[in-house]
Amino acid sequence: MSGASRSPGGRSGELARTTADRHPSGDVAVLEARGLGKRYRRRHALSDCSFRIPAGRVCGLVGPNGGGKSTLMELAAGLTRPTSGSITVFGEAPHTASARRRIAYLAQDKPLYSRFTIEETLRLGRELNPVWDQDNAERIVRQGELPLSVRVGSLSRGERTRVALAVALAKRPELLLLDEPMADVDPISRHQLTGVLMAEAAEHGITVLISSHVLGELDGICDFVLLLGAGRTRLAGDVDEILDRHRLLVGTDDAEDPLPEPDLHEVVEVRRTRRQVTALVRPRVPVADGWDVVEPAVEDVLMAYLRSPGATPLITSSARPVMTPHAER
Repeated sequence: MSGASRSPGGRSGELARTTADRHPSGDVAVLEARGLGKRYRRRHALSDCSFRIPAGRVCGLVGPNGGGKSTLMELAAGLTRPTSGSITVFGEAPHTASARRRIAYLAQDKPLYSRFTIEETLRLGRELNPVWDQDNAERIVRQGELPLSVRVGSLSRGERTRVALAVALAKRPELLLLDEPMADVDPISRHQLTGVLMAEAAEHGITVLISSHVLGELDGICDFVLLLGAGRTRLAGDVDEILDRHRLLVGTDDAEDPLPEPDLHEVVEVRRTRRQVTALVRPRVPVADGWDVVEPAVEDVLMAYLRSPGATPLITSSARPVMTPHAER
């Protein structure tokens, strides 16, 4: 079954006219939080969380269990509302009808009707969404060699993920929220679906926020990162800028002063293995002799911040909301 695609019309014009969250750099924030907080009874899932994600970025959302990732996704999707602070999508509250038309959200459990066939699932999506690309949805499904007549309940987890992703992308969102989308997908399917996602994002200029516990999965697909810890923003910004701000120092533990000087560098983490010391730092001055200086990988930086919850947060200029105090002094 092939249905006519419903055109999104002048959505690029809408984005160009969204000036409420324009940054001094000139770009527009698709998603922005200022002092965002969410409390469930006695527990704070998010607390004073501030960041911005510019348009067209693929942002990796990272953090420990209970760090606030899923709560942030639900807030951005308009499924729940903040206890304090604010969150905006294209300058609007996420729960408004105009904002929700521009958002697609794929939750961890990939909620689909088990008794529906894939064909019926796509038909429902077409009937519920004013913008819908039926041809593209069917193409993504058929790339997985899935008949449209098969029931969703009979699909494997990876196949169910493919159908759910097809539904999300068929909506032609401008912001795609993906909460651990590949957690239950085998390596081959993960590679295929990641390729589909990146191709769609590039072709249609979709801004993507994707969470994952597999840090290596984010390296190479994300050009922006947001790391949460204890409900707060610990690290946020352009990947290249973050990497440029950090260095790995490697030295021997038998040196007279084996640790980086905290007065000269912002020390994120120090690790010792046998006779070797490895430190991730944000240098303030050139590194002294006696250290081997290495450019870190994305995973090196993310793991260091995850292992060191007391490290000073870093929010780079591209991720810093307008009129919000700097996270780094």
